[in-house]
Amino acid sequence: MIRALLVCAALLAALPARAEVSEIRMSKQYGLGYLSMMVMESQHLIEKHAAAAGLGTVTVTWRQLTGPSMMIDTMMSGTMDFITPGSTTLITMWDKTAGTPQEMLGLGAIQSMPFVLVTRNPDVKTIRDFTAADRIALPGVKLTGHALTLEMAAAKEWGFENYDRLDPLTVTWAHPDAATALLSGKSEIDAHYASSPFYYYELARPGMHQVLKSYDVVGGPHTNGVLMTSKRFHDANPKATAAVVAAVNEANAYIKENPRGAAEIYLALSGEKLSTIDDMIKMVTDPDVTYTTTPVRVMAFAEFMFKVGRLKHQPKAWTDFFFPEAQSLPGS
Repeated sequence: MIRALLVCAALLAALPARAEVSEIRMSKQYGLGYLSMMVMESQHLIEKHAAAAGLGTVTVTWRQLTGPSMMIDTMMSGTMDFITPGSTTLITMWDKTAGTPQEMLGLGAIQSMPFVLVTRNPDVKTIRDFTAADRIALPGVKLTGHALTLEMAAAKEWGFENYDRLDPLTVTWAHPDAATALLSGKSEIDAHYASSPFYYYELARPGMHQVLKSYDVVGGPHTNGVLMTSKRFHDANPKATAAVVAAVNEANAYIKENPRGAAEIYLALSGEKLSTIDDMIKMVTDPDVTYTTTPVRVMAFAEFMFKVGRLKHQPKAWTDFFFPEAQSLPGS
């Protein structure tokens, strides 16, 4: 599938250059990890910065996507201009497209945010307690940061050669569906490696408990979501690209300065009914979460991915995955 999409993207890359776009197509996902996207959408920040850059009236189209595979498909087929996957998807696509006409890179992070592994199985206190009867839902096997940090944890627990020991227990589920399945108590899913706000909902339910937090695996805070585009779009649309980056920065600043307003936007756009506004403010201001464009510990994932054979190219630094706009940031 990816090979066919690469061929399609190469054909698109061969088309003549055009003037800057009048429509910007943006992806978003479920959860508080994409709160900055929601603020951008609600406050029309891309349109604001595009107009200030002299682009006139620019239409911004938002599309809700589920999981890395769908985002990769839309980017490779040329039906999306900017996607917001996890950092491991960015690294994967850099590896597959580096030096080609369809090269894809990041423009910065969206936030730093942990993944929390929650289970309803009372016998599972650590990852060592999982058995063949358990099923761990996460947003994408092998590819996502959730899958990678679970493998990193397994490598620490059982030795590097056993890094994939828990892989047979993992299944791909979107976070909302996984949370619903776990909380129902009726699904084969008895554990969920969740992102915010889903782990808050799960841990609030009696009988649920935390097994693992990704920050403990990689040695501290790490980037979750990133903003990503193709080199072709980036180079052909410098003003539009700059407008999107400026919008992310303004949205992140807004979240820090006005967490109540950000919480209200999240509840309004997500349609979430499980939390009060005060609950949501606590989630938005959780000290574990930082809404920032600075990539954090991206290289920890890249080095592990290369070591286990997921990458063909060995990265030298985190800046390998990002456009020049991000390379001056104090990343890692």
